[in-house]
Amino acid sequence: MQLTTAEARDALLANCTHEAVHLEMRDSYAIHSEAERFAAFLATGQRKDDASPGPDRRYWLDLVRSVTATGRRVRRARIISEPVSDYIRFEWAGTGTNIDAGEEIRWLPRRLASAIALPGNDFWLFDDTMVVFSVFTGEGDIAERQLVTDAATIQLCRSAFESVWSAAVPHHEYTPH
Repeated sequence: MQLTTAEARDALLANCTHEAVHLEMRDSYAIHSEAERFAAFLATGQRKDDASPGPDRRYWLDLVRSVTATGRRVRRARIISEPVSDYIRFEWAGTGTNIDAGEEIRWLPRRLASAIALPGNDFWLFDDTMVVFSVFTGEGDIAERQLVTDAATIQLCRSAFESVWSAAVPHHEYTPH
């Protein structure tokens, strides 16, 4: 295991040859670049940045678009508690732009995940060759990112993701409650 950065993770996504999958398992994140948009969402119930996303969001959507435009897949699965948190409602409201950029996204209510063996942290898996774990503080801030190439860890992450994916609900069929 070695520590890595968000920029290195993004480079792995940009350069994957086949597929990148992402598993999210938290009900809230403290992403500083989203703080203003999240506060506006709480005040209005509307995700106003979808029509004209901010620079960080535009960067992400452009990155995903560049990957998926070449036929590579980007899949994201989210394990969520119900009733959903305000943050999950915020994520759900903004997911349409991710899908428009080419991401495939599904939602799995946590009550349906009990029998799935899961790693301890959110992760990205790139081409079944490397995993980047996102380790968060209790408040939801990123504490570190860990790059792992161990075959057993990669297999755990692949198995966990595919199990979640097969049980999860596609975004267009899921309504948060």
